[in-house]
Amino acid sequence: MAKTKVRAEVPVQVYQLKVTLREVRPPVWRRFQVRSDMTLEQLHWALQLIIGWTNAHLHQFRVAGAASGRTRSSQLVNSQDERKVALAEVLRKPKDRIVYEYDFGDGWKHELELEEVAVLPPKGKFPWVLSGKRACPPEDVGGPWGYANFLEALVDPKHPDHEDLVEWCGDSFDPEAFDVNAINRAFGGGWEPSRPTG
Repeated sequence: MAKTKVRAEVPVQVYQLKVTLREVRPPVWRRFQVRSDMTLEQLHWALQLIIGWTNAHLHQFRVAGAASGRTRSSQLVNSQDERKVALAEVLRKPKDRIVYEYDFGDGWKHELELEEVAVLPPKGKFPWVLSGKRACPPEDVGGPWGYANFLEALVDPKHPDHEDLVEWCGDSFDPEAFDVNAINRAFGGGWEPSRPTG
C-alpha cells in the first residue's frame, strides 16, 4: 500500500518587515510587524496606512521568481489573486523581498524586506509599526522626480514652482514628519483586516 504524503501545517508567525520607498532621498521607510498569514490584499490596505497613501490609485505586487544566473525574474500578482496569496507564500526567510507598486502614473515602488521571523505571541496586536522616517509624499506629486522638485520648490521662495506648489499642497507639509504612535492609533492598537470569504 502506497503511503500518502501529509503536508505539515506551517504555524502562523510574526513577520518583521521594512518597507522603503525607492528612489527617494533622504529615504522614506517604515519598520512594522504583521502576521505571516495576512493576504497580500490585506497587506495592501495596511501599507496604505503605514506609508500614508490614500488608496486613490491602482497597485500591484511584484514577487521574485526563480533565479536565473545572477538576475531574478519577477511575477506580478494581480488584485484578484492577492486575495488568495498569504504573505508566507511569497516571503519565507529573512532577506526575502517583494515590491509593492502604487500609482502607475507616478510610479511609486516600495521594497519590502523580511527582516525577522518570530513566534506569534498569544495576545499580539498586528499590524504594529515599530519605527520609521519621514513623511509620505503627497499624492499626485509626480513620482520620485516630482517629489524631489516639490521639496526643492517648497523651501525656495524664488523657485519658479514655489507659489503654485504651496497653493496646491499648503505650506504646512513637513517632509521630516513621522508619528509612529499616530499610525498605531489608526490601527486601533490592533487592527484586524477583513478576511476574504471566498
